Amino acid sequence: MADPILFRPLPLRSRIARNRIVLAPMAQYSGIDGMPQDWHLANLATRAVGGAGIVFTEVAYVAPDARISAGCLGLWNDAQEAAFAGITRFIAGQGALSAIQVGHAGRKGSTTKAWEGGKPRRPADGGWNLVGPTDQPWSDASNIPRAMDAGMIADAVAAFAATAARARRAGFDIFEIHAAHGYLLNEFLSPLVNTRDDQYGGDPVRRSRFLMEVIDAVRGEWPDHLPLFIRLSCSDWVPGGITIDDTVELCRRIAARGDVDLIDCSSGGVDPRQQIAFFPGYQVPFADAIRNRAGIATGAVGMIQSPFQAEEVLANGRADLIFLGRTLLADPHWPLHAARTLGAEVRWADQYLRATRF
Repeated sequence: MADPILFRPLPLRSRIARNRIVLAPMAQYSGIDGMPQDWHLANLATRAVGGAGIVFTEVAYVAPDARISAGCLGLWNDAQEAAFAGITRFIAGQGALSAIQVGHAGRKGSTTKAWEGGKPRRPADGGWNLVGPTDQPWSDASNIPRAMDAGMIADAVAAFAATAARARRAGFDIFEIHAAHGYLLNEFLSPLVNTRDDQYGGDPVRRSRFLMEVIDAVRGEWPDHLPLFIRLSCSDWVPGGITIDDTVELCRRIAARGDVDLIDCSSGGVDPRQQIAFFPGYQVPFADAIRNRAGIATGAVGMIQSPFQAEEVLANGRADLIFLGRTLLADPHWPLHAARTLGAEVRWADQYLRATRF
């Protein structure tokens, strides 16, 4: 295959991704007090060495009580900022762009780690109090959140801005606002959860007000020359919830602002009643619809495994980037192997040149 699109550089404001392959944010539940550990450096460094164009951290939370679990990462203090700076330096040294996803868990926070069952942790047992659009819990077993008033929303917006400033100082190239998977910003967007009747609830414009305020606040700290992404749940997969048509309309309004560069197109997570049929590329139609109907660049994610499938998505104008999660967890050097499969010329790390003949 001559000049596969998967391996063409992609300009993103002042940055250039060396190819269209992205390590998607994948929670590792291995932080201590929000701090990245040796595990995180090894995990992210391996994917940079393995040839990914953009290497995303897992989501980093804006405050201790904004996390999913005690093992989740954060970026709310100087020590965390310094630890992330070491990671971004290594990633840059391998020719990849470093990216950080930032979020607030909302009513889905204060749980045990995934491999401990993700069970709710009560404040009396080392957990913390939760917040959300209303006081309705995510499930019958979940902790009950406190409905956020305007002051609490303003505090959360300010926390996103403070984290953006820290991400800038830590050397990240890309900042992504996490507004998907049933976490706080997604909770405000979804009519299944947001039943408020104030300026932050009601019609789709008011339900998106919190997100728009976060975008404004982040851009106040995140320089204009650096790209800003947003991850959205493009469908709630529940009747009465967000649909792709709703998300296209939201993205048209986001695109008109001019300060967001790409929509990372995921889905689900806001309601345990969701019904999702999983198969390779099951979320690609969301990226396709938003790119071609809303006029903004998109990233496709969701069990994409084959280099030929990734190339098809790009070649047919269905997305601009390919986000790989489990695929890159299983094979950190998937980009190098994909280049060989598609006939692209790529640069291996000097230390690995002996492996290129196999």
